[in-house]
Amino acid sequence: MSDIKFNSMTHFEAVARLGGVAKAAQELQVTPSAVSQQLRLLEHQLGVRLFQREKRHLSLTIDGERLFQTTTQAFESIREVRNAIVRQRESFQLSLRVSPSFGEKWLAPRLAEFSKGYPSWNLRVDATPNFSDFETEVIDLDLRYGDGGWAGLYSDCVVNDLILPMCSPSYLAELRAISPDPREQLRHARLIDSVKAYFRWDYWLPCNGIQGARMTYPYRFDRSSMSVQLAKDGAGVVLESTSIAFEDLVSGSLVPVSIEFEVIEFPGYWLVCPSRHMNRRAVRLFSHWVSRVGKRDTDLARRFLADKQLRISFERRPHFGARDDKAAPMA
Repeated sequence: MSDIKFNSMTHFEAVARLGGVAKAAQELQVTPSAVSQQLRLLEHQLGVRLFQREKRHLSLTIDGERLFQTTTQAFESIREVRNAIVRQRESFQLSLRVSPSFGEKWLAPRLAEFSKGYPSWNLRVDATPNFSDFETEVIDLDLRYGDGGWAGLYSDCVVNDLILPMCSPSYLAELRAISPDPREQLRHARLIDSVKAYFRWDYWLPCNGIQGARMTYPYRFDRSSMSVQLAKDGAGVVLESTSIAFEDLVSGSLVPVSIEFEVIEFPGYWLVCPSRHMNRRAVRLFSHWVSRVGKRDTDLARRFLADKQLRISFERRPHFGARDDKAAPMA
């Protein structure tokens, strides 16, 4: 039995199930003579007759019936699994992973817009600070915070971060009471530290000519949303992005510390997955949607900041990849 060709078994099962060579040939998209040849080959290999041939009619022998009962069950199972795989591949089911703060502050408010354009989708969002292991986890794609270039993976920047120091209007009034100089204000300010951000105070302050600031950080968070909330509550100044704080800037619950400081723009959030996942229509459609919305909202944030007379400079922090926490996305 080990030398019996799978192709011969396929042809036999089709003839027995459909009741004729012509119908089997049509299903298999081969000629009737090719089907008959495979049947003769199988009978020769087994050493038994599988069909009784009476004129143009075929009927199974006892051996043929025994073989058909086994093969039809096996091939039906194969067809069911194949169809399930195809349905899953072409269905609009998507499982994605996103960092918690970005998921809460950026992605979640835009999913209502997504659902209107794609009402039949089944979307599962896993908000966690950990990157997906695509070889061991059932995840279609990540929305990752980082600087790109993950080895062996497809990646596309979908949202640029726009970074600036922000605080509540009431706290800014306290700082201005100390000094009209924004650099002097930050020397005396309570600085809220987002510990997983790419641009943190220890890098930003020297770059802006500020020495002697309180670098002890009375508040440190690994969740950007918590840092932003504390700044809104008037507890200090946060160095954060419009991706997390844009609505608070628009509402006025957060304000830029000063127009003297340039806004830093850099490619911050990336759609990441194995290249093979892009063969799925659902992954491609979501990728196109999130990229379009990300570029639209980045442009909106740029215009908003420009209207506030803030200057924007594009920057990719040099040698950032050497940091120990590079592998961890911002929560």
